Amino acid sequence: MSTAAAAFDQVPFGRSIDAEEVAESLEFFDDWEDRYRYIIDLGKELPGLPDELKTEDRFIHGCQSQVWIDHRREPDSGRLQFVVDSDALIVRGLAGIVLSALNDRTPAEIAAFDVDAFFDRIDLMRHISPTRGNGLRAMVQKIRELAQAA
Repeated sequence: MSTAAAAFDQVPFGRSIDAEEVAESLEFFDDWEDRYRYIIDLGKELPGLPDELKTEDRFIHGCQSQVWIDHRREPDSGRLQFVVDSDALIVRGLAGIVLSALNDRTPAEIAAFDVDAFFDRIDLMRHISPTRGNGLRAMVQKIRELAQAA
């Protein structure tokens, strides 16, 4: 099995860690300092993307940090699976939050998921910098474009 295939198989987000679990976990914490620690811990659960896949065509523009995304489509189910990597641990955690909602879903499920309502529920955009927010939106937009192309 290639390192890329192994990375896809190791992504827990959208599988064993879904959007509901992330939202409930974040709601458990009383302050944002604890929530940031939780988000960083999420980032530690995201497998890295092999260096040979950190190419310009996988690079997400608009992020403050360097971020790359790769995807594959499961032939039987049509579900899209994503691997996201970043040079910043907090961004890896934010990617985990996005993937908890959008990974291992069909293109129609990705298109139908209300990401803004999810971010509102966890009160995320008020607690990250504007540049991180732009990067988060760029990540979601890239996943939606890949889903639309599929």
